[in-house]
Amino acid sequence: MPLHGARAAALLAWVNSTKVCTDPLDDLSQLQDCSVFIRIVNKIHRSEEGESVLEQPLSERISFICGFLQKHCKHKSAAENLVSAQKLLEGEELALAKVAVLLLYHTSMSCKSPGDWNEFDYKTQVELASILRFVLDNEESLNENLETFLQRRAPLSSSSASSSSSEEHSPLLSLPHKREVRFLELQKIASSSGANNMLAGPPSSPMGDVMQTPQFQLRRLKKQLAVERENRDELEVELAENRKLITEKEAQITMMQQRIDRLALLNEKQAADQPEPKEMEELREKNESLMVRLHEALKQCQDLKTEKGQMDRKINQLSEENGDLSFKLREIASHLVQLQEALNELSEEHNAALAQSQEKQGQLESELRAALQEKKCSEEKIEILQGKVSLLEDQLAKLRDCSAQEKGEVMGDILKLEELKQEVSSLAAKGAELQATVLRLEEEKQLREAALQSERGRFEEEKQQLGGLVASLQSSLSESHQARERLEQDLRAREAGEPQG
Repeated sequence: MPLHGARAAALLAWVNSTKVCTDPLDDLSQLQDCSVFIRIVNKIHRSEEGESVLEQPLSERISFICGFLQKHCKHKSAAENLVSAQKLLEGEELALAKVAVLLLYHTSMSCKSPGDWNEFDYKTQVELASILRFVLDNEESLNENLETFLQRRAPLSSSSASSSSSEEHSPLLSLPHKREVRFLELQKIASSSGANNMLAGPPSSPMGDVMQTPQFQLRRLKKQLAVERENRDELEVELAENRKLITEKEAQITMMQQRIDRLALLNEKQAADQPEPKEMEELREKNESLMVRLHEALKQCQDLKTEKGQMDRKINQLSEENGDLSFKLREIASHLVQLQEALNELSEEHNAALAQSQEKQGQLESELRAALQEKKCSEEKIEILQGKVSLLEDQLAKLRDCSAQEKGEVMGDILKLEELKQEVSSLAAKGAELQATVLRLEEEKQLREAALQSERGRFEEEKQQLGGLVASLQSSLSESHQARERLEQDLRAREAGEPQG
């Protein structure tokens, strides 16, 4: 089954956006030699770890890529089954697309901010966002679902909102107060995590929407915490090695001190036996040489003890920071879940109210059209009856001048005339009533439209503020970034100045 064209094009556009190749690629098959993937890895980690691999055979380059995915990307245990080295060697486009998907996921988790995706057009962003969302939603089943996702269009999900048509008044008129209370609750939840109540604008891109979701932010927090733990583990390993080296140096010092003591005793004994001047000179030289080595060993031991103290302080500081990060992660994760649930409830309430309001507005418009039609018919009937009344009044005026035998007929016309006048009055009253009904319906329609518009604006404003609250939670990660950078700088400085044994 061929690859999904739009998703393959989006992945290729992302690969080209990394600018690791001189000429833009126009087909996934051009990634077969894996050199572009290796350069992307080097760019992500700002290193030249894979430069030497570029000169190696294809099998070695594929092994490097598979090893990187197993070490750094999500789904370490499943990476070997997810990306087949044999299929990469054969240049299968599906396997190349899988590698691109995992590198896209790793890049977005590591160093991409929402604004960095604005270089892509909207359609490409939609496809990249769908790929990222798919990986997030299928963390435990990528082996079964990723190939199907890359080969065909994912099925569209449909949702329906329930509404009630029996209410006399629209619920939108009473929703603003309820929404205001709800949003105050959300602000309370966000403020309890220590986040600032800073407002952010609406997401500028589909990729920005995905990267600002609590699910994505929680996954990024967990990844950063894992990196911090790996750094701590590496420092603890180095500290253990330094402790072992100190122990060895101390043992060497003890042995040298024992040798010096033995030489001193031998020197005293030989002095008592009056040794030859040549032997004394050799003993003195050996003694001086041993003393020099002893002082050097003592200095190295002191340096190692000082370094050990510094490493102990770093380990303690890192442990404290790691504990703080773990607590913050749990706290932020809990608040992000609460915010997401609240946002989902708010969206459901808004959708339900919107559907109900639209249905009620449709009923009002239908009633208004019927009332206007009935009013028009009544006006036409009134005009016809008024014409008949005028005609009968003219006939009666002529009949009053006729003979007495015709008076009976005149009385009949008069009664018929009175009935017409009553009918005209009834229709006029009904027309006035219809006019009042039309005015009431038009006024109610305007009120509902105004309320609906106000509610839409309020919902969008609250949605933007919720986005701002979620974004503000990200500021709490800056301390962990700074701590990690400080530790890395200290580690590099320590490695650069480490004494040679």
